[in-house]
Amino acid sequence: MAALPETSDYRQLFLADTPFLDLRSPGEFAHGSFPTSTNLPLMSNEERAQVGTCYKQRGQAAAIALGHELVSGAERERRIADWSEFARKHPGGSLYCWRGGLRSQTVQQWLAEAGIVYPRVVGGYKALRRFLLEELERSLQTAPLVLISGRTGTGKTRVVAALDNALDLEGLARHRGSSFGHLPEAQPSQIDFENALSIQFLQLLQRGKRPLVLEDEGRLIGRLSLPENLRQRMQGAPMLVVEESLAERVEVILEDYIVDLGQRYMASEGVVEGPALHRTRLLEGLDRIRKRLGGERHQALRTLMEKAFAQQRASGDIDEHRAWIRALLETYYDPMYSYQLSQRDGKVLFQGCRDEVIRFARAGVSC
Repeated sequence: MAALPETSDYRQLFLADTPFLDLRSPGEFAHGSFPTSTNLPLMSNEERAQVGTCYKQRGQAAAIALGHELVSGAERERRIADWSEFARKHPGGSLYCWRGGLRSQTVQQWLAEAGIVYPRVVGGYKALRRFLLEELERSLQTAPLVLISGRTGTGKTRVVAALDNALDLEGLARHRGSSFGHLPEAQPSQIDFENALSIQFLQLLQRGKRPLVLEDEGRLIGRLSLPENLRQRMQGAPMLVVEESLAERVEVILEDYIVDLGQRYMASEGVVEGPALHRTRLLEGLDRIRKRLGGERHQALRTLMEKAFAQQRASGDIDEHRAWIRALLETYYDPMYSYQLSQRDGKVLFQGCRDEVIRFARAGVSC
C-alpha cells in the first residue's frame, strides 16, 4: 500500500485556515486548540487514562492492545463514521493527535481502509503549537505596531473594527477589557487565545498588512494575559490617540455596556434571567474596583447603578444609567488613563476624533 499523505507545512496550514480533525481526548482539547479545530477523539478521557496507566505498568505493546480493545466493534465503527463525515465535509483538512504518533496514524489508516485518504500533520498539535509560539516571536521582532489609545469610552474598538490592518485583542479574548467587560460567553483558554493571536498576526503580515494596529491594552484582558513579548513591544509602540467629548463617551459606554451587552445577555439567558444577570455582572464589576474607588465613592456609584437598573426594569428607560457612567469616567477612569499614558514610551503620531483617526490610519501610518 502506498504511503499515506502527511504535511509539515505549518505556515500554509494556518494561512489557509485549514480545518483540523483533532483526535486528542476532550481534556487535551479543552486545554488548548486552534480556531479551525474540531474535536472527534480516538479515545475518551477515561479510555486515554486507562491506556496511559497500562503503558506505565506493562509497556507499549500492552497499551496498544488495550487501546484497540477499548475502541472496537460498534463503537469503533461509530467513530470512523464521524471522522469520515468530517473528512467529506472538509476535503482540504488535515488530522492530528498530540505528537502525530500512534493515535493519528491509527485513525488515518482506518479512514484509508474505509476509502478516505486524509493527510496527517507531522508532529501533531505539539509541533503546530511550537510553530505558532516561534512565529509570534519572529513577527514581533520585525512587524511595526501602532496602538489605538484614548480615554475610556472614546470608541477605540470601533476604530479597530474599521481598519483592515488591525487585530482585535478584545474580540479574540471575548472580553471588553475593563472590570465591566465580561460577556455572556466564556473566555477561551490562555493557550487558545495565544494560538488565535499568533495565527492572526501571521495572516495579516502575509497579506502585507503593515503596520499592525492594536488597541492599547493592559497586561490582562479579563483573566487572560497578553504574551509577555507582545506586551513589551506594545509598551514602546507609537500611538494614535482618540479624543471625544465626555458626553459622547457617556453615549458610547451606554450603547456598549447597557444596550448591546443587555441584548447579549437576553439572547444568551432569556428575557427574564438575562436582564437579572446583566445587572448582577455590572454590579460585580463595580465591586471589584471598590478598594481603588474608596468605600464612600463606591457606595455612591452603586446606589446610582442600582437606581438606574430599577428604572430600566420598571419602564425600559435607560436614561438614569448616564449618571453613574459619567461619574465613573470623571472620577476613576480619566485619572487612571492619564497615569497610564504617562507610563507609555511610544510617541503620539496623531490625535483626533474617531473618524479623524480612522482616516489618518487608512491613509497610511508611518512609524
